Amino acid sequence: MDRLIYTAMTGANAAEHRQAILANNLANVSTNGFRAELYTYRSVPVRGDGATTRVMGLEATPGFLDIPGSPQRTGRAMDAMTTGNAWFAVQGLDGTEAYTRNGSFEVDATGLVKTNTGLTVLSDGGAPITVPPGAEVTLGVDGTLTAKLGNQPSAGVGRLKLATPTAEDPLKRSADGLFRTTSGDPIANDANARVQLGVIEGSNVNAIETMVSMIQAARQFDAQTKMMTTAEADDRSAAQLLSMQG
Repeated sequence: MDRLIYTAMTGANAAEHRQAILANNLANVSTNGFRAELYTYRSVPVRGDGATTRVMGLEATPGFLDIPGSPQRTGRAMDAMTTGNAWFAVQGLDGTEAYTRNGSFEVDATGLVKTNTGLTVLSDGGAPITVPPGAEVTLGVDGTLTAKLGNQPSAGVGRLKLATPTAEDPLKRSADGLFRTTSGDPIANDANARVQLGVIEGSNVNAIETMVSMIQAARQFDAQTKMMTTAEADDRSAAQLLSMQG
């Protein structure tokens, strides 16, 4: 069978993969601190006997859209948005240090500071932050957490770890949706990083642009499937010609 059908199949598969990425982006249009995943195509010639006349279409993911989402003012004391390129450090479900832009924090029943998604927030020393039960917690612009219990004076209980990645060891998205360094090593605490209080960062996904891209991907998929149908029909006609008795 002509290799056209196989190259058309790779194009359809790439369009389907692109559609999945776009659908995931659109599903997270309301997720705090979400970074849209990027996508691209690349062409790979099919090597084999004879001339190279076929090219496969492959989907590649170069990374994520590294621009801040729109700020959403909440007025809540435990909501914060980092300034610049700083990220909040959290403990992933696998126990490793990871990074997020979701700055909606709360204190659980055991006194641990966590994100609103249940991830343990890490201090500038890389350890979980514990707050006395029943204490009133406030957050400072430098990430310092202060607890006030009853009529007792306020006391600092820790400082959020604010990590700023470097170009030499950039962040990449992990399978759990959190971000980690390319090397896997933790980022040092950035003592100069600051946060905006009473504000959380929204998703940086453009819903309208993503929906238009999904329509384009669907049309590309249809074009590839039509090409496969054409290749199959051509192959059937060629087989009939070759089988004719002269």
